Amino acid sequence: MKQQIQRFGGAMFTPVLLFAFAGICIGLGTLFTTETIMGSLASKDGLWYQCWNVIMEGSWTVFRQLPLLFVIALPIGLAKKQQARCCMEAFVLYATFQYFLNAILTQWGPTFGVDFTAAVGGSSGLANVAGIKTLDMGMIGALLISGIVVFIHNRCFDIKLPDWIGIFNGPALIVMIGFFVLIPVAVLTAFVWPTIQDGMIVFQNVVSNTGYIGVWIFIFLERLLIPFGLHHLLVFPFFYDSALVAGGVQATWMNMLPEMAASTESLKDLAPFAWPQLTGLSKIFGCTGIALALYKTAKPEKKAKVAGLLIPITLTAILCGVTEPIEFTFLFVAPLLFVVHAFLAATLSTVANIFGVVGSMSGGLIEISATNFIPLMKNHWPTYLTLLIIGIIFTVIYYFVFKFLILKFDFKTPGREDDEDITFRTKAEYREMQANEKSKPAKTSDMAAQFLEGLGGKDNIADVTNCVTRLRVNVKDGSLVQNDAFFKSAGAHGLVQKDKSVQIIVGLTVASVRDDFEQLL
Repeated sequence: MKQQIQRFGGAMFTPVLLFAFAGICIGLGTLFTTETIMGSLASKDGLWYQCWNVIMEGSWTVFRQLPLLFVIALPIGLAKKQQARCCMEAFVLYATFQYFLNAILTQWGPTFGVDFTAAVGGSSGLANVAGIKTLDMGMIGALLISGIVVFIHNRCFDIKLPDWIGIFNGPALIVMIGFFVLIPVAVLTAFVWPTIQDGMIVFQNVVSNTGYIGVWIFIFLERLLIPFGLHHLLVFPFFYDSALVAGGVQATWMNMLPEMAASTESLKDLAPFAWPQLTGLSKIFGCTGIALALYKTAKPEKKAKVAGLLIPITLTAILCGVTEPIEFTFLFVAPLLFVVHAFLAATLSTVANIFGVVGSMSGGLIEISATNFIPLMKNHWPTYLTLLIIGIIFTVIYYFVFKFLILKFDFKTPGREDDEDITFRTKAEYREMQANEKSKPAKTSDMAAQFLEGLGGKDNIADVTNCVTRLRVNVKDGSLVQNDAFFKSAGAHGLVQKDKSVQIIVGLTVASVRDDFEQLL
């Protein structure tokens, strides 16, 4: 079950990769269309505003169509074959499901306790999905229907019908089966979902009233679940759905940017809900302190090589918000450090929130700048100065705490191993090794081939998927998987194995490695 949950979490991350660019465009557009910042140049009647408004409207695509994006994304990660066709099937059947709901509630709305004559939005519980008036199920509905379609696809796609009805093979068969499966699903949804909506409102109120304790627990769990690949399940309902605020924290914050940019009222008063996305603070300040501690505690003769490892992965965490490479570097040899990291990350975010910091800060410095600093700095620089001071203090705390624990317990972090060479190798070092051996640069296909060998060969592979940095593989026999050192020597940052569930930490080239890996299968 946990293997399937991990794959589900990785699949959900696919559309999130689009958020950074969209957020940057919206952030810049907000900056350049705010009259308090740009003056008369940003007048709504001027060409400057109108051109930027076109860019902003296009940039909103990702955030306004989140359910559709996740309907399409889930098959990419979970369909075992013919993912492109499964995406089409999921889209068609998701729209079909919405039409079913529309017809049911139009005819029998009062029976289900739904006023279907009400306007879309607000507290009506209704929404427009692909132009269809229906229940507002957000991403939950999208993932439910897409998951059903993937289930049918994986089990029925290879069914071969007799030649005389062969036209219904493949996607047509999946849509046919899904059509009849989704009719009772739509009826059940009409019965159950209005009650769930009432419960979600109660839950939102509870979370809203938990205060700083709730902030700390949320951030702590978000970091702590990273090694298990389950953190997405925690953050998605808050970030992108309506667990805390209607429409999700991310979209609501982006919608409020013009209002906040023009206001001198504190950000915490304007957007008190925007605390869950303070998860990015530890990526900037925490990872910096961790990297300094790892470098400081390395053996003198290995510091240069450790710096070669730490600089790129630390910059990746700070600028892009991708922390797996640096976090998994010490997680492998010292799990206790990761628990301490989660504790400090939660404390950092909670302290920042106590001093008035809120915002869309779940990514790296580039994304945070675009959606916070750039459009809001003029009127809210004291808040960001406060954040900088708190962040620097916690960077120092991270450094001394990690340095103390590494030396106290003699953790074999990079540069402290008993062997002569650092076991953690960068991709560049791997390529150099391959070049020396074969007189040609390493390719992702070479890496994939070695990974497949280390996993026990293609006959031992049950399925494969990936998230932003990890190749996730379920094997049939876990005892055939090679040790951590084998995968590091093949160019990976490391290996995490739990019985038959294997995660190979590859880095940002993982998508290419997965493509080559699947070709070998």
